[in-house]
Amino acid sequence: MSTIYDVAKAAGVSPKTVSRVLNGDAPVKAETAKIVHAVIAELGYAPSSAARAMRSNKSGLIGLITGAISVDASQPDTTGLPDLFIVQGVQKAMETSGKTLLIADSGGRPDRVPGLMRTFEQHRVEGIIYVADHHRSVSLPPVSAQTRLVLANCYDDTGTPCILPHDRRGQEMLIADLIAKGHRRIAYLTLNAELDATRLRTQGYRDALSAAGIPYDPALVIVAGIGTTDQDAEVQILWDAIDRILSLDVPPTVICFGNDQMAMRAYGILRSRGLNLPDDISVTGYDNYRTITQTLYPTLTSVELPYHAMGVRATQLLLRMIDDADDVPGAPVLVSGPVQSGQSVRTMPTPITKLTSIGRMTQ
Repeated sequence: MSTIYDVAKAAGVSPKTVSRVLNGDAPVKAETAKIVHAVIAELGYAPSSAARAMRSNKSGLIGLITGAISVDASQPDTTGLPDLFIVQGVQKAMETSGKTLLIADSGGRPDRVPGLMRTFEQHRVEGIIYVADHHRSVSLPPVSAQTRLVLANCYDDTGTPCILPHDRRGQEMLIADLIAKGHRRIAYLTLNAELDATRLRTQGYRDALSAAGIPYDPALVIVAGIGTTDQDAEVQILWDAIDRILSLDVPPTVICFGNDQMAMRAYGILRSRGLNLPDDISVTGYDNYRTITQTLYPTLTSVELPYHAMGVRATQLLLRMIDDADDVPGAPVLVSGPVQSGQSVRTMPTPITKLTSIGRMTQ
């Protein structure tokens, strides 16, 4: 195996000059650098990353902890792989960083995470990104003063820098879009009430109604998912929620579902009741999980959960923190995505106002 001394001898320069060419930490004549690079290629010389790390006190390694790799995507209750998409965003952002990404999978077991973090620190990683499978609170052990930590799709009670989906804004934009299409009776069938996403999206729903001067009707908001793995139970709960909504004295013109999988199930339930989509009732989802939104008929209107962007933002934040320990955001970084319009939402007809001899008449 060639050494830096072999390169220096073949190039006719000093080892220090070779080091300067490799590290770019001092000026070297262009012609000299060209010769050195040619000799490096000819000899197949590979600099020792361990030696470089010892000199710079930086390993060039970034650790990432996720449960995405061990997820079985063939399971019927899989509605998407948010943590995998976040990981892909991290990988994309790392490509030009000059650092090496090490990925460890927790196997879906939170008790394994502390051990994985310790292992990464033993390998002197400069920073760690922890990716959660959904927007939630987590509790992780502290890292050393030399290691930077960023959370993606989760947060903790200690104020660790984190990247979160802007759930409140996403639902607000969706409802505002429906209002712009003429809908005034808008139902919202939510996911499990204990989820952070449900709480934030419900607030976004109310924000949009308030901005449009539409009174909030609690009868139009029903929990339609309890988070069980029992698919039959979930369908029964959803069927009951839809039945309650459609039995109102003034039923809605559109139903917003907590996610795309719930909306997909609702298509069958609504059609079994003889309803045509979207002429009789409009439908929206949330996630923009394209395997669902683009294959349903009619295609499903949904809100994009920007998982790739969250992965990129988490990486950018971590790299900034590594370069500048004081560059830490004082609040969670919220990432939003657009409303993706499908054909599942009908634009309501505009009322026609006619003038008569006795005043106005709306038809």
